Amino acid sequence: QVQLVESGGGLVQAGGSLRLSCAASGRTFSNLRMGWFRQAPGKEREFVAGTSRTGGTTYYADSVKGRFTCSRDGAKNTIYLQMNSLKPEDTAVYHCAAGWTASAWIARAMDCWGKGTLVTVSE
Repeated sequence: QVQLVESGGGLVQAGGSLRLSCAASGRTFSNLRMGWFRQAPGKEREFVAGTSRTGGTTYYADSVKGRFTCSRDGAKNTIYLQMNSLKPEDTAVYHCAAGWTASAWIARAMDCWGKGTLVTVSE
C-alpha cells in the first residue's frame, strides 16, 4: 500500500501564500498519479489539482487555475501544491491522494489518501 503524509497547512491572510507538501512511500512513485483534494465543512470533497505519473501534465479545478501550482519531485517522492492569492473560500482540509487503478480526477477514483492538512484563510 501507499502511505501519504501531508504538511504545510496553516493560517494565512487573504492574498497570502502557502505551500503544501505530500511525501509518498510504499509504491513506485512514478507509477502513481498524484493529486490534491479539499473538503470544507459541510461540503463534499472536491478536486483541486493533480499531476500525471511523469509530472508532464497537470490538471486544475477552474476555481484555482492561475493561483495554484501542482508539481512533483520524483527524487523525493513528493508532490507540492503552491497556493498563491489565497481567498477565504479556499479554507478547507487539503488531502493528498494517489491513484493507480483509474484515471479520473474524482475522489472515488483515487486509491489512497493522506489524513489531510488544514488551510485557513482569514479575511
